[in-house]
Amino acid sequence: MKLFVLVSRVPYPLEKGDKLRAYHQIKRLSKHHEVMLCCLNDDDLHPEAEKELKAICHQLEIIKLNKARILMNLFFAMFSNQPFQVKYFYQRGAQKRINQLIDQFHPDHIYCQLIRSSEYVKNQHNYPKTIDYMDAFSKGVERRITKAPWYLRWVFKSEAKRLLAYENIIFEYFDFKTIISHQDRDLIYHPNRNDIKIILNGVDTDFFHHMPHEKEYDLVFTGNMSYPPNVESVEYLVKEIMPLVQQKRPGINLLISGVNPAPSVKALASDHITVSGWVDDIRTSYASARIFIAPMQIGTGLQNKLLEAMAMHLPCITSPLANNALGAVHNESILIGAQPDEYAACIIRLLEDEALSEKIASNGHLLVKSKFNWEATTDELSNLMAEKVTASV
Repeated sequence: MKLFVLVSRVPYPLEKGDKLRAYHQIKRLSKHHEVMLCCLNDDDLHPEAEKELKAICHQLEIIKLNKARILMNLFFAMFSNQPFQVKYFYQRGAQKRINQLIDQFHPDHIYCQLIRSSEYVKNQHNYPKTIDYMDAFSKGVERRITKAPWYLRWVFKSEAKRLLAYENIIFEYFDFKTIISHQDRDLIYHPNRNDIKIILNGVDTDFFHHMPHEKEYDLVFTGNMSYPPNVESVEYLVKEIMPLVQQKRPGINLLISGVNPAPSVKALASDHITVSGWVDDIRTSYASARIFIAPMQIGTGLQNKLLEAMAMHLPCITSPLANNALGAVHNESILIGAQPDEYAACIIRLLEDEALSEKIASNGHLLVKSKFNWEATTDELSNLMAEKVTASV
């Protein structure tokens, strides 16, 4: 099968969830299909990006978006009903090039990641198409309204409303729809939302595995540290949870590891809190800690950081919100907190009960190995697209 894959960002390096999902899906789809990967790009290109991506697909096209046009689009978006992020990524020059590529490649199927890039292919009526919602963007933006500065709340309210409508409108243009979890599917308010196929993320357990390492930290949190849900999570951890733990364990320390830490994250650094920024091998951050904690307060989707930590045999603590997509069992393969005192109690339990810590780590590891496998989840995606191709023949 010839697959034309459109993504809104160059999926390398793998510091963001959409890049991680796209990279691993493309890598595995290319084993059985001829894949043309087309990437929109609004940023500087990593020096290794083209080399890495050419190794996992058959043809690669990177379309540079004009930054002046992006700003103009955002201005005109104020007078439109389309979401700002759809306007942000759409340019006529890019549309013309994508049309040319599709005409030349003549794919059997078009696979579009995220609604923000769907405008480019929604009217390609001669080819079967699949849209990967990935998660419920509208709900993610809605959850950020109360956390946003007062002068930006109107923007988030408007964007949440626009995204909600657009998620329903774009549904009709695609033959198949996919999403990362049942939790996110339930937040797409289309009458036929149950037709959306759940395609889980995976974790590379050959790469993320148990590594002997000196335990320098009690706690670790990883992620893109300019992403608002991650920023909110570590601020909550440092300001609300850790003071309660320190009452019993004054020396407790934390590693915050991940790319592009926001100024408010950098400001959290202290004698007991290390903000590392980018690290060459994120596995060293996981391996250097006793516990992984992700007290996510906002956001949607499946937290890849939890999959990676579990794969590396770390006991994990998270919120009900994050665990809804993961589906781990409290007190068996994960510990769950909802309030600061509950999180603090979970941390102290794991630090003081070695048997419990080992049980949670072992069961979590078994969970990700059995349920979150890139080969299996991408095979489901491949079979879904092949179904439409077969029906069209």
